[in-house]
Amino acid sequence: LVWLLVLSLAWLGPALGGEDKDEEVIEEEEKEKKEDEVLSDEIKEEDNVLVLHEHNFARALSEHQLLLVEFYAPWCGHCQQLAPAFAQAAAELRNESSPARLAKVDATAQTALATEFGITSYPMLKLFRDGNRTHPLAYTGRLDSQGIVRWMQRRAGPSATLLQDTDTTAAFVDSQDLVVVGFFKDLKGEAAQAFFEVAAEMVDMTFGVAEAAELFQAYGLSADTVCLFKKFDERQTNFPVEPARGLDTAELSRLLRAHSLPLVMEFTNETSNQIFSAKIPHHMLLFLNKSSPEQLSLRDGFRAAAGGFRGEVLFVVVDVTGHGADVLPFFGMTAADAPTLRLVKMEGNRKYRMEQDSFSDSAIRTFIRAVLDGKVKPHLLSAEPPEDWDTRPVKVLVGKTFEQVAFDETKNVFVKFYAPWCPHCQAMAAAWEELAERYKDRQDIVIAEMDSTANELENITIHGYPTLHYFPAGPGRKMIEFKSNRDVETFSKFLENGGTLPEEPP
Repeated sequence: LVWLLVLSLAWLGPALGGEDKDEEVIEEEEKEKKEDEVLSDEIKEEDNVLVLHEHNFARALSEHQLLLVEFYAPWCGHCQQLAPAFAQAAAELRNESSPARLAKVDATAQTALATEFGITSYPMLKLFRDGNRTHPLAYTGRLDSQGIVRWMQRRAGPSATLLQDTDTTAAFVDSQDLVVVGFFKDLKGEAAQAFFEVAAEMVDMTFGVAEAAELFQAYGLSADTVCLFKKFDERQTNFPVEPARGLDTAELSRLLRAHSLPLVMEFTNETSNQIFSAKIPHHMLLFLNKSSPEQLSLRDGFRAAAGGFRGEVLFVVVDVTGHGADVLPFFGMTAADAPTLRLVKMEGNRKYRMEQDSFSDSAIRTFIRAVLDGKVKPHLLSAEPPEDWDTRPVKVLVGKTFEQVAFDETKNVFVKFYAPWCPHCQAMAAAWEELAERYKDRQDIVIAEMDSTANELENITIHGYPTLHYFPAGPGRKMIEFKSNRDVETFSKFLENGGTLPEEPP
């Protein structure tokens, strides 16, 4: 009987388990096939973009002189937004037979490459030149197809056009509204090489370079000089190279940016990006109604004041009935407040208002100098406090009432700084109300909120929404920022532990 049972199992075993075994074999074969594909150094493409991994990365570097690689995460929204522009740029570069190519690496799957190249955020773009993988260059251009193409073109060819005689130089200078020409007696010297570096980075400007003695003479130069030629304002601005210091790339970039803008700009849909990306630390704004001839005439004094602050203060005219209407709430203004002047310190968005609007060039210059010297206090927005601000569990603070509530030495005050349009603020609103309800009978704890789009504070700058600050009772005007989970239980632990979260047991 035992032998019969053994023989039966021997015959029946394959029949009973054969299907499962076949599936396992198929799965194993598919797995091995995928591994073979990954291990291959074959380079595949998607929409003209090379798809790279650790086994074909070296081959891609060896085959392409200039390779811009995007390290991305499939789930990253910014990467998904960049993908169409990246593919379009790849197609344009390929169509013009450029030596530059674009590639991508899934950094979440190719962890060895992500570690090797220090990928800490997504997307991160790096340029590899001549097969060198030890010192890739970080991408610094705009994240759109045109910006990528221009940035790569500057690195594929000479970053500045060589100008050899007066006729070609004159034609070059006249070819666009704004061009930059570097005059260097030695194009292989350090100053010229620094100029080429700047030209490679500033892809939205056109650069030329000259070393012929006749060109120095034609443009009234005796030493190495970078010249900015414009068809507006002053026609030629010279930046001489100091022999002792050489040419500082960061300083030259800053000067070219500052002087490439018109002396006075109008805030429009077309110029807004230029204005905000100018990296000029102060903006002087003239708000006016362009339909009023009387107000339009105020631009003359405004322009006369601008000349002495080039590069330090950007002068901008804002039409309160045009594109500028959208920024009026940021200043707590309406169209009826025009004409008026404001100075903004871009770091911290501090706003300054003249005590009495005077539109003469001398008054404007005096006011700006006083602000820059720290003699004028910022003009802070504040809404009026609601009559019932103290009756609900969540206390409503405004700029005028903030000090007396937040720095009450007998209270521990927990404040939510929010923007009405912010979805994150809206998402935590219920938790904040529940927290306030829980502590409404505690005399020593105040749960409050402040609309930071309508109220400003002199010594507290809110950079994102929502921001949560805790002001503990006692002297010293202390402030502690809450940075943890935004739920009622975590808030409670924070409050009960005196403004810190207790350490969780391991």
